[in-house]
Amino acid sequence: MADAICGIDLGGTKIEAVVIDRTMKPLLRRRIVTEASQGYHHILRRISQLVSMVSEESGIASPEVIGVGTPGRYDKALAIMKNSNTVCLNGRDFKGDLEAVLQRSVIIENDANCFALAESRLGAAASIMRDPSKTAFGIILGTGVGGGIVCNGSVRHGAHGIAGEWGHNELIADGEPCYCGRRGCVETVISGPALERFYQKLSGRFLPLEQISATAGSDASAAETIERLLFYFGKALAQVLNILDPDVCILGGGVGQVEQLYSKEAVLAIERYLFNSELRIPLLRPLLGDSAGVFGAALLTMGRGEE
Repeated sequence: MADAICGIDLGGTKIEAVVIDRTMKPLLRRRIVTEASQGYHHILRRISQLVSMVSEESGIASPEVIGVGTPGRYDKALAIMKNSNTVCLNGRDFKGDLEAVLQRSVIIENDANCFALAESRLGAAASIMRDPSKTAFGIILGTGVGGGIVCNGSVRHGAHGIAGEWGHNELIADGEPCYCGRRGCVETVISGPALERFYQKLSGRFLPLEQISATAGSDASAAETIERLLFYFGKALAQVLNILDPDVCILGGGVGQVEQLYSKEAVLAIERYLFNSELRIPLLRPLLGDSAGVFGAALLTMGRGEE
């Protein structure tokens, strides 16, 4: 498969695979349900099934190396997964086990890092990031909250491998419990499920976030939910910007599609806590949609995704 590369994006609800050529043109994309509730070994089998599927359908032999984006991170020193909200992965040698199942090498990378890499090289921030001195912060706002940093064209990992992971900073003291064992994390406040829970508590009924956003002009509970999102989004993101001061931010995930996040009110919410008089960092919508992660995973195999 010298003229094609493959990426896998492992999500909590779906697994996506892409086969692309060296110009990053997609040759084949397929998705299957993760079925994570059936456990760790079932996830391994599902990935193996998907790789076999795309190999058969494309008529191209599977590559020797596959890039895989995952929730959480793979600690190379300990050879285990950590910090994954797909909790059955934690403590497991996911890289080693997946290589044994697939009978080929894999490159494991955090899904938010894959998102940031893809949008920096191929998507919304590509024109800005042609300058190697620029830095991008790719934000995942969805079922969970995460982030990735790209500088000099590569993912920044840091000493602990957690660079960009802003979702588990404390946002509300003694707030809702988080799967990570702490309370009041950013993820417990502005993730999609957290916002839907807040709306349901106010209104007594459930609405998906998309509808909450759409009805904020006429539904008092929806308006309060979006106001809460903007306030805490601004407070949480400003803390990152005060330290990292990137040249661009790209907002991904389901919450990242909320129209109000691109409004003047969102900018003002950030500026309230920003150590500068005005926000000069553009907040961009992703161009690659919810497939950015799988393209980022494929980029890893080109030797352009890691430091």
